[in-house]
Amino acid sequence: MKASVFIVDDHYMVIEGIRSLLQNEKDIDWMGHATNAASCLAFLKQQQPDVILMDISMPDKSGIDLCKEVREKYPSVFVLGLSTFNQQAIIRNMIDNGASGYVLKNADKTELLEAIAAAASGKTYMSHEVSLSLRESDSSLPPVTRREKEVLQLIAEGLTNAEIAEKLFISIPTVNTHRKSLLEKFDAKNTAILVSKGIKSGLI
Repeated sequence: MKASVFIVDDHYMVIEGIRSLLQNEKDIDWMGHATNAASCLAFLKQQQPDVILMDISMPDKSGIDLCKEVREKYPSVFVLGLSTFNQQAIIRNMIDNGASGYVLKNADKTELLEAIAAAASGKTYMSHEVSLSLRESDSSLPPVTRREKEVLQLIAEGLTNAEIAEKLFISIPTVNTHRKSLLEKFDAKNTAILVSKGIKSGLI
């Protein structure tokens, strides 16, 4: 079964990596890419692929929210979550918002093709690692790096991104990246919820 595929990811290296894996596959029709939610929605007004590989973390809108919007507007388009995050809450949110599966960015070509074929035929696909994560207890803490923990502590103290950057001797974009990663890992919609969850988890 031939499937047309589109990817939404804000990292060009990820797009190129997946394109190079898929472009010569006879059952895959590569339709292109978007680097943010707005350009994805603009593309869908013109053409609809069978399957979208959708990053969870993007600059203008989360993949979780975008997935819901795409599935509501274009029910014939199936979405596969694509992420480095393997946290239970994020996976469940993506599936709850209409995704047909969830693939980690360390997936090999065989796994990616299996996921696309399953989604295109209306089935749900979970990689082995993702399935294991879903079976784990909800109480398990997301893995947080030492630097993320430092950033979280300073966010809780009320410092701005610029102040955090100065204090930790890192750039403001790097602080933004850590903040975005923490929000995703803790499934927090805003900083207040992030800090609350950080306190409950004992990280603050």
